Amino acid sequence: MTDFLPEGELLKLPSNALHTANVAALEDIMKKEIIAEAVCILCDSNHNLIVDLPCAEGIIYRENGAVGISDGSTRDIAIISRVNKIVCFKVVRIMSSESGKITVELSRSAAQKDCIAQYTDNLNPGDVIDARITHLEQFGCFVDIGCGVPSLIPIDSISVSRISHPSDRFSVGQHIKAVVRSRDGSRICLTHKELL
Repeated sequence: MTDFLPEGELLKLPSNALHTANVAALEDIMKKEIIAEAVCILCDSNHNLIVDLPCAEGIIYRENGAVGISDGSTRDIAIISRVNKIVCFKVVRIMSSESGKITVELSRSAAQKDCIAQYTDNLNPGDVIDARITHLEQFGCFVDIGCGVPSLIPIDSISVSRISHPSDRFSVGQHIKAVVRSRDGSRICLTHKELL
């Protein structure tokens, strides 16, 4: 099993509660560069994400909201769509105001970069991986293959029988196994029908 799970899986683990329980725990995961998760509660007018931590307010600045935001290869909808959903992150810094309010700067893109460098860049055609369905389109379904890193299963690779829409086979949030079909640079194309 990989250490890089689809977003939402870490939040269920007791270790994640320990990692985010207090400021000392956040300092520890910052030093050890451990990925944790929490719920995003708001996207402000500058597209910064506000994250609900048990001991402080977390903020993911727009440029750290997803891989590709800073260079324009990922659209802002990838950030905005995280509101009321679980986000993975690495702690960047912990700040304290004069009034004693603690704000923790987080980076989702740092977690995604780790996932890409240590996991998805090492995937090869034929590898069977875990994924979670994130949304369905007429042409296929998008899945989270780890830390919110997206991949596509084209409609012709979903089922051995003909289907009219991915919803004939999958639903959003469903956990599946998929096979790496091909890769084009950092883009990974998956298939599911070989597993049926």
